[in-house]
Amino acid sequence: MAYAKIYRNQGATTPGTVEDTADGMSMGRIEVIIDALRSERFTFRPSRRGYVDKKNGGKRPLGLPNFTEKLVQEVLRMVLEAYYEPRFRESSHGFRTGRGCHTALTSLHHRFRGSKWFIEGDIRGCFDNIDHEVLLTILSRNIHDGRLLNLIRKSLKAGVLEDWEYKPTCTGTPQGGIVSPILANIYLHELDTYIEDVLIPQYTRGKQRERNPEYRAVTYQLDRARKRGDKKAQQYLEQQMRSLPSKVNDAPDFRRLMYVRYADDFILGFAGSKAEAETIKADIGLFLRDRLHLELSAQKTLITHAREGKARFLGYAVSIYHADHVTTRRKDSQTRQRSANSRVRLGVPYGLTTKLAQPYQRNGEPMSELSLLAFSDAHIIQTYQERFRGIAEYYKFAVDRCQLSSLKNVMQAALAKTLAHKYKLSVSAVYQKYRAPMTINGQTYQTFQVKVPTSKGERLIYWGAVPLKVIKPSNQTVIVDVPYREQWKNWHSDLIQRLQANTCELCGTKGKCEVHHVRKLADLKSRWRGRKDKPFWVTRMIAMQRKTLVVCHPCHVDLHAGRPIPKARNASLESRVI
Repeated sequence: MAYAKIYRNQGATTPGTVEDTADGMSMGRIEVIIDALRSERFTFRPSRRGYVDKKNGGKRPLGLPNFTEKLVQEVLRMVLEAYYEPRFRESSHGFRTGRGCHTALTSLHHRFRGSKWFIEGDIRGCFDNIDHEVLLTILSRNIHDGRLLNLIRKSLKAGVLEDWEYKPTCTGTPQGGIVSPILANIYLHELDTYIEDVLIPQYTRGKQRERNPEYRAVTYQLDRARKRGDKKAQQYLEQQMRSLPSKVNDAPDFRRLMYVRYADDFILGFAGSKAEAETIKADIGLFLRDRLHLELSAQKTLITHAREGKARFLGYAVSIYHADHVTTRRKDSQTRQRSANSRVRLGVPYGLTTKLAQPYQRNGEPMSELSLLAFSDAHIIQTYQERFRGIAEYYKFAVDRCQLSSLKNVMQAALAKTLAHKYKLSVSAVYQKYRAPMTINGQTYQTFQVKVPTSKGERLIYWGAVPLKVIKPSNQTVIVDVPYREQWKNWHSDLIQRLQANTCELCGTKGKCEVHHVRKLADLKSRWRGRKDKPFWVTRMIAMQRKTLVVCHPCHVDLHAGRPIPKARNASLESRVI
């Protein structure tokens, strides 16, 4: 089951420290791994370390484990997730099935109403600084199998190879490892438990805020003015009421503390004084230092006034509305009430669109993208469309989502210049050639369009027509993940059944079969496109629409060597297929 889940990943054919990839997987290989695990002889080999760029300009280390290690890590992840997932708190949203950034933002939007202070939390180098002994102690509370704990210990202590130099891993979970997210969630579950079981009860008291005496006095005067029929006094008193808070904001007998976490980023909303917010921040820092041996980032752990400032969480600007002029009519009377105050506002951070537009500009002007010139116009248009749609979809909860239109304009100009550069046309000629209207949900958009012939007819590839209407966060917001059992019934079982059949799909030989993997089926099609005499194995994979082929060892060796399948074997296969 673990193999069926990860063989499609892009890194399945990427080697780690040795030539160990998904290519060549067989039932015999799986049995060898099972036997090594049963006899406690299995060891994790070091991962190959690389680096990826961080948004702030630094480098993040990334481990590239061998495929066998990935396979065992996936088994560990499945076992740990089955036990710990039901025990995780509702406030945790990172690396969990059916949860993600949007569910965390939805929880924040509904639960943080009325907050006066935001406490932004960021753990410095969380994944790199997880203490192995503390983690194993946490695991040992529930896992009483020493062999499983020892296997997890081996995965943590495997080390890395950087520039072919071995470096031990004394702390941290393996970056790039499949089991790392679930281990990090188990580790930070201690923080969730501390905040929800200790801090929140400590800083939560009072059923509701006390009513403001000044507001109550104005209400009384307004009622008397209505009885007298004094319209002028009514208008004046209603305006005065809207400028006063209806409740006492700093009442000492009312406190609220709310909490949401996504991976190592978390945010707390607090209704109380700033001194208490400072104490809460200090208590969390002490807990992380003393219990989990982690440290809060001084630059990113901030206390922000919810109405006067904007906190940052998961790329959104978070604040609390204060708009006395926004009112709605009460259902039971003709009077109006303030409807926006105390609600959570999710917005696009200041300067984000300018930052996102920079890769498409030079000296402040849109420019063509040279790296896309070798591709077809349909590929170029689809690439730009996928980039912008991804950004627009992520910021679908932002009330000022329309700000993304400036980014869209820059990207559209860059797209037009890229197509103009490719075909040696003017920008106006590109607009005349590709521009066409498109109507979606009754709204007409001006788009770039191109039709691509396929085996099932023409497919329309277009740029634009991405609505920027704000979507209100709903309590029913769920990340659409296909349930694992449903996946297993559909496409997971296909490869496993083919592998367990133990029959070569090229020559029909039974026994000792392996799985031949290609990185992408599209690469295989483009490599052999236009050639009349394709090898039978290529025709077979394209016809099956699979990037895997179950073959015997001799056929597998011939495939990698570029040798044709012997005629005797081909004849046997062709007669069997016919």
